[in-house]
Amino acid sequence: MRLGDGRLVVNPGSVGCPGYDSPKPVYHKGQTGTPDASYAILERTPRGWSVTFRYVPYDHMSMARLARANGLPVWADALATGWVE
Repeated sequence: MRLGDGRLVVNPGSVGCPGYDSPKPVYHKGQTGTPDASYAILERTPRGWSVTFRYVPYDHMSMARLARANGLPVWADALATGWVE
């Protein structure tokens, strides 16, 4: 999303999915390493792009418990830690 001042906001992580694994197209993992919600601000400077990462704490353990209660243990672990075992 481009802000009015020209900065670009991107989502380098996800509050709903800080870690996952997938068999397609080949087995791979995506992990943020933090349970916090995250985003980044990209700003074009005369020397190239400048990146600022932001982390926003939220009640990730409630979401992890909900995922576990719904039979999603891998997702629950990722929500609790930001990592996939």
